[in-house]
Amino acid sequence: MARKVIITCAVTGAIHTPSMSPALPVTPQEIADAAIDAAEAGAAIVHLHARNPETGQPDQSPEAFAPFLKIIKQRSNAVINLTTGGSPTMTVDERVRPAAVYKPEVASLNMGSMNFGFFGMLNRFKTFKHEWERKHVENKDIVFRNTFQDIEFVLKTLAESGTRFEFECYDTAHLYNLDYFLQQGLVKPPLFVQTVFGLQGGIGPHSEDVLHMKRTAERLFGDKFIWSVLGAGRHQLPIAAMAAAMGGNIRVGLEDSLWAAPGRMASSNAEQVRLARKIIEGLGLEVASSDEAREMLHLKGGDTLQV
Repeated sequence: MARKVIITCAVTGAIHTPSMSPALPVTPQEIADAAIDAAEAGAAIVHLHARNPETGQPDQSPEAFAPFLKIIKQRSNAVINLTTGGSPTMTVDERVRPAAVYKPEVASLNMGSMNFGFFGMLNRFKTFKHEWERKHVENKDIVFRNTFQDIEFVLKTLAESGTRFEFECYDTAHLYNLDYFLQQGLVKPPLFVQTVFGLQGGIGPHSEDVLHMKRTAERLFGDKFIWSVLGAGRHQLPIAAMAAAMGGNIRVGLEDSLWAAPGRMASSNAEQVRLARKIIEGLGLEVASSDEAREMLHLKGGDTLQV
């Protein structure tokens, strides 16, 4: 039997702004439609942020999530993954609220503090519709705070909900931080480890970087983890192909990259999922269904979402 590969689709995020791509979902209906289309294209998991429907600015209030969560739950069997990363300028208390309220099957969790930079995108994107966008992109003074105290706060806040985690690791130290929490008994296997490559402030997108993160995770966690990769920008699909061939799983989506090919923007999240699916099936592997992903990750089931 061919190995099953989980595709996660992160449909909107908090990095890209509405002026950068007309395909970026902003309103609750757009986010819901994008998530459902991505699931129909083959994504087992949809990773979700919310935005102000007028300006597109990231919005981590639980009320902003409710409209699209209701639609997705009604129309799709996808595993719902709610961010606790929110935006780097938010407090950890703000960031954890949607997951604390809705108790999803999965919540993302950033595993360490880091410099965060989007300013390189100013080389390509020159004009913006909304005042907040330029300030957001050009800021060179962002430290994305994820201290041991912050991480422990999220873990303990969600401990009774049955929610499991997508552990986002942007550098080697983040894997060691995760190992610390494993040793403390605050997280439990199987660990869904999302290694992130090519974001300014984190580890780079070179093939040696991918190998290094995989080897470090294997040394620390042995058979206690499920590995996935996220390549930022133009690195999304090359890193996806590399990881799939090496036994990993894949995350795509307009949160992480606006592109479908060199010089060509993606028309939708679903297009990126279809491209990832081609890679997986071209390697003789199979795309995992949502229920297969639930079994692999030991999830509690989609009917437990409190919306």
